[in-house]
Amino acid sequence: MTLDLAATELLNSAQSRPWLRPNEYWPRLSEATAEFSAPVVALGVEALAHNAHDVLRRAKGKPVRVASKSIRVRGVLDAVLALPGYQGVLAYTLAEALWLSESIDDIVVAYPSADRAAYAALAADERAASRIAVMIDSVDQLDLIDSITKASERATIRVCLDFDASWNTPLLGSIGALRSPVHEPAQLRRLAERVLQRPGFELVGIMSYEAQIAGVGDQPIGNPAKGALMRTIQRKSAAELTERRAEAIGSVQALKPLEFVNGGGTGSIEGTVAEEAITEVAVGSGLFGPHLFDNYRSFTPAPAVAFALDVVRRPNRDTATMLGGGWIASGVAGADRLPQVVYPAGLSYAPREGAGEVQSPLIGKAARQLSVGSRVWLRHTKSGEPMEHTNEVVPLRVLGDGDGRSSALEAMPTYRGEGKCFL
Repeated sequence: MTLDLAATELLNSAQSRPWLRPNEYWPRLSEATAEFSAPVVALGVEALAHNAHDVLRRAKGKPVRVASKSIRVRGVLDAVLALPGYQGVLAYTLAEALWLSESIDDIVVAYPSADRAAYAALAADERAASRIAVMIDSVDQLDLIDSITKASERATIRVCLDFDASWNTPLLGSIGALRSPVHEPAQLRRLAERVLQRPGFELVGIMSYEAQIAGVGDQPIGNPAKGALMRTIQRKSAAELTERRAEAIGSVQALKPLEFVNGGGTGSIEGTVAEEAITEVAVGSGLFGPHLFDNYRSFTPAPAVAFALDVVRRPNRDTATMLGGGWIASGVAGADRLPQVVYPAGLSYAPREGAGEVQSPLIGKAARQLSVGSRVWLRHTKSGEPMEHTNEVVPLRVLGDGDGRSSALEAMPTYRGEGKCFL
């Protein structure tokens, strides 16, 4: 099916923000998905539209590249890219990029690859090669590509350089994701020079992702002290990065004009787009609004994606057990990686079991009201990952203004539903 996220009726309905009335919203999702067997992954269309347009507001006119890792549903990628202001995809593997390039003409692979088969396929496909830019942060990656296919015998490989955006401090060490080893402007320029000297490659862009700002909440729920510390770290990190990144990008632009300079993520849009050196911002999680992003001050995404599980047993009066539930998010293991039980309110995991692969006991007063067959709604910590547990996502219209109407639209296949598993 095709979603039109610019439809007037949809935008008018989204303005009422039905997800802000949880005692109405979640029961209506249960009603709309009653004919679907659990687990059900639901996509609130009004919430998605709200998030997509709010991202554009925050980007203030700079193009937004969609991070496919946080979506993993081609129908949603197509719907978002159809909105003016969105431009291109940030893919997470080269194999995925090759697949998406059948219908999308602007793709940057966000991570270096060692997939020999995928590189061979890219080198043999002029059309795909013209649509995809691969990521490197080392000459070793150029050597790998040349070892797979000679420059004289392949399509030109478009290259993007990954510039490290972490903050190095004497006291705390490196703060940010352990990504590129290219941290200083002089290092980036030297790498750019090496690419320009190599036949068979074309330097087209730079990516620089400030994970310590974009991916870490500055107002963690229930921990104000940590929030104050994070705001200080992020403010100082942003100030350092703005200056260093501008110098690095300028040094490369002096060698060769670039097609794009990509930066940021959902949590740092406003700060990133304010940098003159940045030409586009990447966004993924802000479209689906997982509960990790409830911990930010500057924006509040709607919970566009949630999943439902069914109660299948009652071990005792105060416990209701769901079938499934162990959809643990990636990252450092901890309670914040667990799916958040959002409806009915007042439920929590049994402390000795947590979220289990096959069953998840829930405790609390609300458990007493649940019976076999009752539906429980949960939100995943991170975006995109729930799609690896299901073959389809069910788009739902949940109209506002108290009209009580909700309906399920035609299901959309996830990557898994299309037979694809990239990571």
